[in-house]
Amino acid sequence: MAFTTRPRILIVTPEITYLPAGMGNYAQRMSAKAGGLADVSASLVSALFELGADVHVALPNYRRMFQGDVFNLHDKELRKYHEVLPDAHIHLAEDRIFYYREQVYSGHNDESMRIAMVFQREVINHIVPSVRPDLIHCNDWMTGLIPAMARRRGIKSLFTVHNIHTQRVSLSQVEDAGIDAAEFWGNLYYDGMPYNYEHARNQVPVDLLTSGIFSAHFINTVSPRFLWEIVEGWHPMVPDSVRKELREKYWAGCAKGILNAPDVSYNPQSDPYIHQQFHSNEVIEGKRANKLALQRELQLQENPNAPIFFWPSRLDPVQKGPQLLTEILYKLVSDYWHEDLQIAVVANGPHQQYFHDIVAEFGLHGRVAIVDFDERLSRLGYAGSDFMFMPSLFEPCGLPQMTAPIYGSLPIVHATGGLYDTVEHLDVHNNRGNGFSFDHYHSDGLRWAVDRAMEFHRLPLEVKETQLRRIMRESLQTFNHEEVAEHYIGIYEEMLTRPLVDRDAASVEI
Repeated sequence: MAFTTRPRILIVTPEITYLPAGMGNYAQRMSAKAGGLADVSASLVSALFELGADVHVALPNYRRMFQGDVFNLHDKELRKYHEVLPDAHIHLAEDRIFYYREQVYSGHNDESMRIAMVFQREVINHIVPSVRPDLIHCNDWMTGLIPAMARRRGIKSLFTVHNIHTQRVSLSQVEDAGIDAAEFWGNLYYDGMPYNYEHARNQVPVDLLTSGIFSAHFINTVSPRFLWEIVEGWHPMVPDSVRKELREKYWAGCAKGILNAPDVSYNPQSDPYIHQQFHSNEVIEGKRANKLALQRELQLQENPNAPIFFWPSRLDPVQKGPQLLTEILYKLVSDYWHEDLQIAVVANGPHQQYFHDIVAEFGLHGRVAIVDFDERLSRLGYAGSDFMFMPSLFEPCGLPQMTAPIYGSLPIVHATGGLYDTVEHLDVHNNRGNGFSFDHYHSDGLRWAVDRAMEFHRLPLEVKETQLRRIMRESLQTFNHEEVAEHYIGIYEEMLTRPLVDRDAASVEI
């Protein structure tokens, strides 16, 4: 799919993993990642650029984090670095608050808010006037003011909700950051009804995530199911304001769910981190070699026939459900002791200590391994495991459940959000499905799914090989960024052909 016209699109993101080389001399050095948003932003920009779109990117100038560290460039190179960017499609928000950072986000809310305000100040005051986009694509609460500005200036905006986390800020803080909030204050969403600008400025905080949803001309979540779940009233942790505005957009036909996709580097045919690269036609041999390597690394008992269950996502009991596994961990390993069931946890999080305690108390060393997250080990985990755990209570999208089947590791998931959209329960008889899904969010539900996985593990090798080959091929075809980019292009074109309807902010007293 390609654009019928060539609109200028500005993507505003606080993090990104890479940029196409054609977008500037130093594009490949610009990498600052905190989570999945970085991967999604990078892949979307890359796909749009390759499709010939006039795509521009606004991101903070994280000098210290960018690959190659510009402080190490010679004077001549440094001048070239700064000269190339204004004429390229990469637009860096310049401020000292970004230059010396070693991570994208701060653990302190006040500092996170200052970073977000400065980033939006630079985008609103300098980058948007320079780029003059036809459409602005914003991401999460850190860009929540920009759709309000865009609507006031007659620019179409798309707002992507990756997470339901929000922050609140006063208009006086916005002004103190150097943003003229009086221009677009009437298009923001407040915690209460403001009587006028002064009342809003001093007494009624702005909800940043809800403002982005409220002001944008179109919004999308990162899975269709998660959008539907919010509209239908699921998940009590979703703020009422977010739910209300998502519903308004949904019922107005201005909301869609678009699944993310794993980064293109997640491919066992070319992944440099795994022990032995392999194609779907070599799935048995490839996974056997990587399984032995994983067992050696994690000090698990070396057995190429042992079923390995892999946990790659953070150990967060609020969302990711690690407590469902710890509740059944000892009995699960004991019940399948004769089949040498093994569990590999490569993840950090507040629940990690519970795993360590259970392993120590019941002597599960050699059968259960828990280590901190490491990119290389995580990729080896996908390549060497048979099954992958992701029993989340809620999941806006999720990437591990799409990554795992590409490597021939079948996901075990709770049927919610993006997990529901991407994992179909395996039906060997009808030659369909790619994992194991349970509906009841309880340790009993997880145990049921593990038992189904073990039934698959016991099938004849030729039956398993046929299914794994199919699943790997289908996953590469389905979970890719070309598909994602086409969905976004469809939204962009739909938005750009619609007449611009503006809220009458001028009717409110300033």
